[in-house]
Amino acid sequence: MTALATIGNQLQAHFPKQRHGRERAYWFMLTLQAILVPITISRTSNLLRAIETLFGVVISQWRYYTFMASVKLPWQALWETLWRAIPNPLVGGRLILALDDSINPKTGRHIFACQRTFDHAAKPNQVRWPWAQTLVVLGLLVPIHGRWCCLPLAFRFYLRRKTVQTPTWRPLRKPLVFQDKFAQAVAMIARVRECFPTVPILVVTDSWFGNNGLFRPMRAHCGIDIDLLARMRINAVLFGFPEPTPGRAGRPRKYGRRLGSAADLAASQRARAKTYHVHVYGAQRR
Repeated sequence: MTALATIGNQLQAHFPKQRHGRERAYWFMLTLQAILVPITISRTSNLLRAIETLFGVVISQWRYYTFMASVKLPWQALWETLWRAIPNPLVGGRLILALDDSINPKTGRHIFACQRTFDHAAKPNQVRWPWAQTLVVLGLLVPIHGRWCCLPLAFRFYLRRKTVQTPTWRPLRKPLVFQDKFAQAVAMIARVRECFPTVPILVVTDSWFGNNGLFRPMRAHCGIDIDLLARMRINAVLFGFPEPTPGRAGRPRKYGRRLGSAADLAASQRARAKTYHVHVYGAQRR
């Protein structure tokens, strides 16, 4: 609540100065306070009851639901204000961003951005193609109280090209432009870069994003002062550096000697693997 009071005026300044805009700014701050109250579940109906019970503000249900579903809220400016208000976002002189995608299973047929989505992590007793939302999420990795935490910075709903191009699918009453997960990730990272233009950035992600589908457009939009740390795919093949061949005509070689796939190299070094004890920010980890 203390932090919200500090940046409350900055958040409200992004709303229009007219009567309707000031009303929305007031409702927006009430909603944030209701979310921060530990006894409140962050559902629209519960938030509306909390606003009336805790703060004594009566809002008609249909007006509040319309406000919560509005596409005219200045979300981009609000998020950027919150990013700049993070006290100590840097770790070792750079931003460490975590990038991943996940699914959010639903049961209702009229929930926004839902589609039949393949769940590669489904257990044997779970549905492989659930009715769910697919989210691409970007977060900030920072140590808080001696433990690594991920603070969400931005997210995108991912919809397959087939879903977007369905003639009857128009949730916002206008055609949508398809974006793959790489394009969505680059757009979010580029927005963070605009807020921190001079800070080196490290993007940490899994093996699905760890390739040139993300790296090349990310470097093109954000500059060379951004790096990618990803888990290597098990079928990725490694090569040595090419050896120079003086006097040979033609384009120089791009790859050197083939070293093998990640699985092959891991199997060859398994006998030499050891266990080490390390200390991470004062907490012992094995």
